[in-house]
Amino acid sequence: MKNNAAVPYAIIAILGILTVIVISFIGLNQREDIQQAEEGGGEQTEESQEGETTGNPEEIFSSNCASCHGADLSGGVGPDLTQVGSDLSKEDIQNIIINGQGSMPPGLATDAEAEVLASWLSEKQ
Repeated sequence: MKNNAAVPYAIIAILGILTVIVISFIGLNQREDIQQAEEGGGEQTEESQEGETTGNPEEIFSSNCASCHGADLSGGVGPDLTQVGSDLSKEDIQNIIINGQGSMPPGLATDAEAEVLASWLSEKQ
C-alpha cells in the first residue's frame, strides 16, 4: 500500500490551525489581565500622588532620569548632575523635577518622588 503524500501536509496544517487557536485564546486572556492591570495602575498612581510612596532616590533616578542624565549623573541628553547641589537649592531642584525646564518635560515624577530626588541631588556638591 502506498502512502499518500498529502497526509503529512494535512497533519501539519491541522497542527498549525490548532496552534493559532490556542495562541488566540492565550492572547485574549492576557488582554483581560492587561486591562485589569491598567485599571489597577490608575489607582496606584493616585496613591503615589497622595505621598504614600517615598522610595529609594537611586531607584527613582534610574527608572525616571538616568536615560537622559546618565546612570552616573554625568549627563547625556540632559545636563551633568554630579555637582547640581552646588548650583541649585533643594527647592529649585524640586521645582525643576515637577515643572520641567528646557527640554525636560514636566511630570516625570510624583511630588513625593520629586522631594526625595531633590533632597538626594542637593547633596551632590
